[in-house]
Amino acid sequence: MKRHTIVGIGEILWDVFPDCSRFGGAPANFACSAAGLGRERVGVHMVSSVGTDDLGTRAVAALGHRSVGTSYVESQDKPTGQVRVELDEMGRANYEFASDTAWDNLIWSDDLAELARRTDACCFGTLGQRSERSCATIQKFVSSTASSKLRVFDVNLRPPFVSDAVLLDSLRLANVLKLNDEELPVVAELCGLSGTNQDVMRQLAERFELRAVALTRGAEGAVLLRGSQVSEHAGVKTNVVDTVGAGDAFTAALSLGLLDRSNLQEINEAACSAAAFVCSQSGATPHMSPLNDYSRCMKT
Repeated sequence: MKRHTIVGIGEILWDVFPDCSRFGGAPANFACSAAGLGRERVGVHMVSSVGTDDLGTRAVAALGHRSVGTSYVESQDKPTGQVRVELDEMGRANYEFASDTAWDNLIWSDDLAELARRTDACCFGTLGQRSERSCATIQKFVSSTASSKLRVFDVNLRPPFVSDAVLLDSLRLANVLKLNDEELPVVAELCGLSGTNQDVMRQLAERFELRAVALTRGAEGAVLLRGSQVSEHAGVKTNVVDTVGAGDAFTAALSLGLLDRSNLQEINEAACSAAAFVCSQSGATPHMSPLNDYSRCMKT
């Protein structure tokens, strides 16, 4: 079996909760989940930048501890990213991001060009593109991957860092789209689309030539669309500790399933189960079991 090369590109930061700090950032969460879910079948790398401070050192160690390659994590004389996280009574997160951090200053290099050429799946979002420099680097990396490979755009809107231009450029670059039920109406309005959720998903797939579109609905599960196929999943019941990183685990399982050309319903089951597991844990990057374990648990 081919060993897939998977890349998360964008922000690395620390989620600062009222009682502690935990490693995070959507593409970093994705990378950690993909490494855990894929195990020996994948080689996962993180492309980002950290500061020369203690948080930067700890971030690189956290990635390595979860089997994510850190050769493409730059070190700069900027502070490592932080975000203050407040959880409501339902465990849902609100975020306040520090400005002008290391991940806002990601620099293009020949090494990144080489990595892009051998990447089988990359995941990127909007937050990592909030600065012009990192936006240019991320978009160049994605466009440098082969068009036959997976370019997964996980929308990840974080006001006030929402740009119509970045959204549209990212949609044009992507061939897989993942977004949640709060983000879908924003994207629909931007693109002038209307109808049911599935109508909008189909229109997005057609307009931007997407291979797959995934809509997550929190506790209500997810909808996947791939060509003429549709999979609806009602979600997996769990005791929610916090929801940080759940969507990123879903995206990781989705990407692995698409790489393996798995049945769409099986992908949805595994992705919803992986997300539910993260919701039951504290922090965004708990150690994950191989993907097949989640598929099997849905059938027992």
